[in-house]
Amino acid sequence: MERKNDFPNTYREFIEMFPDDDACVAFLAKLRWPEGFICPACKQASIPWNANRDRLICPICRHQTSVTAGTIFDKTRTPLKTWFEAAWHVSTAKSGMSAKTLERTIGTSYKVAWMMLHRFRVAMVNNERSQLSGIVEVDESFVGGETHGGKRGRGTGKSIVVIAVEIKQPKGFGRVRMRHIPDSSGDSLVPFICDMIAPGSVVRTDGWKGYNSVTDHGYQREIIVQSSSGDPAHVSMPGVHRIASLFKRWILGTHQGSVLPLHLQSYLEEFTFRFNRRTSRSRGLVFRRLIEQAVITKPTTMEDIIHGYDWN
Repeated sequence: MERKNDFPNTYREFIEMFPDDDACVAFLAKLRWPEGFICPACKQASIPWNANRDRLICPICRHQTSVTAGTIFDKTRTPLKTWFEAAWHVSTAKSGMSAKTLERTIGTSYKVAWMMLHRFRVAMVNNERSQLSGIVEVDESFVGGETHGGKRGRGTGKSIVVIAVEIKQPKGFGRVRMRHIPDSSGDSLVPFICDMIAPGSVVRTDGWKGYNSVTDHGYQREIIVQSSSGDPAHVSMPGVHRIASLFKRWILGTHQGSVLPLHLQSYLEEFTFRFNRRTSRSRGLVFRRLIEQAVITKPTTMEDIIHGYDWN
């Protein structure tokens, strides 16, 4: 039977569609140059010369490149088939998987599996993604603790995560955005709002002073509860509370609760990618989207990952 989509819907289809590295290269080429090859150096369309299995030469400027150059697969020593298999399992597993589980699943070393996961997490962020809009709840949460009940953002020993959640009417949640921040000051909170939420939106917060200046940036602010009221988070900010709870359970269940603050943003991005695609009609479509973003994501070195990727 002819496949209607250009992506697999089942693991059996995945195996049939990507039997070897050549099939993976062809798929990447189609995603990278859907209208035909365009030289990354001279920007001219042409039919490239094949210097060898991986090397392409522009006939106009003689620039040499490859399908994987400038992507997260750049200079990898791991077969593309293994990368694709990892992407399939990572994107189709309901809760994702830890590096240890991925190591066992694809038969590679723990170091390679760990590196793959972190590179995929970088690729999960689309820099051109649209901002949240409408009514958006914003609040902070401590990873492993609660936001309220002490000196906010000081002396807790916990990582602070600010969360934004679109609120649907009459009920339900839309997309989310999350960021690991150093403190709960306006200098940390307001830039997050400006980056993640479209001007003109209603920003629903508590009475914390760190949000006081959001109205100076084109937002309507709706204060739900003063920070001194003592109301539990699930009463005042149900959307943020729900997302924070889901994230903490995901970290505990999938990653055994072991996440260094240095890498926390990577896990936040993976959770966001998954949550925002929770209603996708096909897990195979999520796989395609991950590979599609991997093609347009700049290379990330092991050193970048080990020392903490710069998400700015």
